[in-house]
Formats: sequence, C-alpha cells, structure tokens
Amino acid sequence: MSDEFYFNVETGEVERGKESSWSSRLGPYPTREAAEHALATARERNAAWDEEDRREAQD
Repeated sequence: MSDEFYFNVETGEVERGKESSWSSRLGPYPTREAAEHALATARERNAAWDEEDRREAQD
C-alpha cells in the first residue's frame, strides 16, 4: 500500500495512493492530516501567489 495520501476534490475524501483519476486528486501529501487540509493549503498558496503578483505589478 502507498505511503502517500491524496485529497479527492470530487468526493471530499482522503485516499491512500492513487485510487482516483489525476484530475480529481490533490497531492501527494505525506500524511492523512495534511491531505485533509488540502483545500485550505491550496487557498493559502493561491492567496500568497496573488499577493506576489500584486506586488510585482506595482514595481
């Protein structure tokens, strides 16, 4: 069994290994807990990238 975890965006469930299609998965994550927080992590990263883009546009 795989040691990697994925978050399935269609079902909202954490999967161990590549159970579903690549288009439905976020990850891999090293732990089940990290995969459970995949959407929050993605939101935080997107917000940081948006802020970086705003700063670069101001320069």
